[in-house]
Formats: sequence, structure tokens, C-alpha cells
Amino acid sequence: MKLKVTDVSCSFEGRTILEKMNMEAEEGEFVTILGPSGCGKSTLLNIMAGLVKADSGHVFIDEQLVEGISEHFAYMPQQDLLFPWKNILDNVCLYGRIHGDLKQARVQAMENFQRFGLTGYENKYPDQLSGGMRQRAAFLRTALCKADILLLDEPFGALDVITRGDMQDWLLDIRKELKRTMILVTHDIDEAIYLSDRVLVLSGKPASVKKEIGIAQKERNKEWLFEQHEIRGEIYRILKGMDDKT
Repeated sequence: MKLKVTDVSCSFEGRTILEKMNMEAEEGEFVTILGPSGCGKSTLLNIMAGLVKADSGHVFIDEQLVEGISEHFAYMPQQDLLFPWKNILDNVCLYGRIHGDLKQARVQAMENFQRFGLTGYENKYPDQLSGGMRQRAAFLRTALCKADILLLDEPFGALDVITRGDMQDWLLDIRKELKRTMILVTHDIDEAIYLSDRVLVLSGKPASVKKEIGIAQKERNKEWLFEQHEIRGEIYRILKGMDDKT
């Protein structure tokens, strides 16, 4: 399903956060929204998810207007938000419990524990898992929601550098299997380049898309990422407010 955001503006307490924001994502595409901290990236995700109402503008899925909370979107915040009193299997089956289909959710979860690297941890509790494994569990919970579009709000931001790199590699692999549209919010330039089909670089407040950068569809690894000097430099200059030619 195709996502389209048109002329979305939003303000809080008299301050304009987003101004005439426009973006699109094709079915199965991975699009990253990149910008400095506090520029409105998460606000845009919240508007898509129906958690925040925009002052103006619209969100469309396949040309159909979306208003409020919609089954088209599943939202994964930075914190894993796993319930400490529930084991991992029960945590990842949250959407199944909410929608009255817990039995089917448990079957699907068990079928996916291996490819999410969670085999053997079904009956463990969140405090028994590493930060990376808790994020995998949170991602599996999001993926089990039958949404067309996954909204990822800096899901690896709280992890240490090594674990974060491992999780980026894991997400790069798992996205091929999930075949979902993914919208990632981050302020990490390398993460955006490594994971994305396209990067939307936002200006400061009020935020709007300042530059759209396509990433070549090649087999990716850390060596490939290291070679992306031109893209990295271009994004850095934009974020620093420098002219593209300097």
C-alpha cells in the first residue's frame, strides 16, 4: 500500500513544529526521516499513527484518507515497553490479546521466534534479556500486528554502539522477509544510509523536507557503508545548514 502525506502542519503551545510536510512511501519501501533532535520527526510519526492530530494536511493510504488510529499502521517507539510481569511470548502476543485472537497470535509468534533470534526465550522475562534481545521482542510484537506500514521511532537509540550495529544488521536481513513498508525516524546519518531506500532530510523547526536522497540498491555491509563518503557528506552539510556546494 502506498503512503502519502500532504501539507501536514502541526504546532504546540503556539510553536509551529511541522510546516506543510509532504512525503510518500511506496509499498515495501524503507524510508528514513532524518533530522536533528527535536525537529519534529517523532511528531510526524505520531500524526501518521493517529496519536496526534495535525492542524492541517492529510495522510492517505492508496489515495484513501486516513483519520485517527488506523489498522494500517503499527508503531514501535524507542523504548521496548515490554511488560516486566509477562514472559516474552505473552509480551509479543499483545496485539492478539487486544483483538481477541490470542490463540492465533501465539501460533504465529512461535513460528517466528527463530527468525527473530528469540528461540529458547519464550518463557523468559524482559529483565532476563539483553537490550538488543528486548528490542527484537518488541519488533516481533510490532510485526505480528497485521499493519501494512511499520513506524519505527529510533528503535535502537537507547542501545550501546556494538549492540546497535548488530541490530541494524539484523533489521537489514529481516526486512527482506517481512516485506512491509517501513518508516524509520533517526538522527544517525550512518543508520539512515545503511538501512534505507530513501532518506528524507528535515530542516529545523518548523520542519519540512529539505532534501530527498535515494540510496543505491546494492548488497550492503559495513564496508559498503564506510565507502558512502559523498552521501554522508551531503547529508551532514544539509543538517549543518551549509550550502550543498561548499
